[in-house]
Amino acid sequence: MAQQKEYNKIIVVALLKDNDRNFRERMEDHMVGDLTDLGYSAVSSLREFGPKSFEGIKEEDAIAKLQSSGADAVISIVLLDKEKERKYVPASVVRSPYNIYHRRFWGYYSTMSARIYEPGYYTEQTNYFWESNFFDLTTKELQYSVQTRSFDSNSAENLGHEYGRLIVKDMVKHNLLIKKK
Repeated sequence: MAQQKEYNKIIVVALLKDNDRNFRERMEDHMVGDLTDLGYSAVSSLREFGPKSFEGIKEEDAIAKLQSSGADAVISIVLLDKEKERKYVPASVVRSPYNIYHRRFWGYYSTMSARIYEPGYYTEQTNYFWESNFFDLTTKELQYSVQTRSFDSNSAENLGHEYGRLIVKDMVKHNLLIKKK
């Protein structure tokens, strides 16, 4: 576990496909907001440097770019995988203690036939697999790493909000970040 350290400026970098730019903005902005709520100076790499600022450059140039902006730490948000899952939802499911409908044939039959004969529907859910890493730019060392899974959210806004809050809270729990006064 990393030791607590005062960080002056944290850059948040989300690595997502180009067609997910709105998603990237939301993820970075919410993480920035959660870090700012703790009292840290944090900025989105997208807003600070643009969408392709680290593509095709060497490590020392990327570190120099980050440090010249005043950053002494960077946190990444990476979408590792996204998969769709199809699930069958029965039309109606009556959950009652078994002894109530098992005592008599008709209670049992009507409960079970509703499960079997009434048509249900299929729904699709998207599972997102994320990884976040926190690097100290002074030592150039990894201080924190976490992988998580989240389910379909009704919007990129909500997903970004929930993810940022979860990761920052976990970093505080592991004493990497503290709430500044």
